[in-house]
Amino acid sequence: MKLDERKKKILGAIVDEYIQTAEPVSSGSLLEKEYLDCSSATIRNDMAELEKIGFLEKTHTSSR
Repeated sequence: MKLDERKKKILGAIVDEYIQTAEPVSSGSLLEKEYLDCSSATIRNDMAELEKIGFLEKTHTSSR
């Protein structure tokens, strides 16, 4: 599956944030710390797509 540029940027931001914090990464924290030109809802939708295709996984039920 080929990722569009926004999904690549979101995935990269998630990886960077997770490496720095070793904590689950939320759409809100990405919006706060990264310069993404989209809403938190768009980030959540893209995160859900990244999860569906296997690039991300939720580690516990409270992250749903």
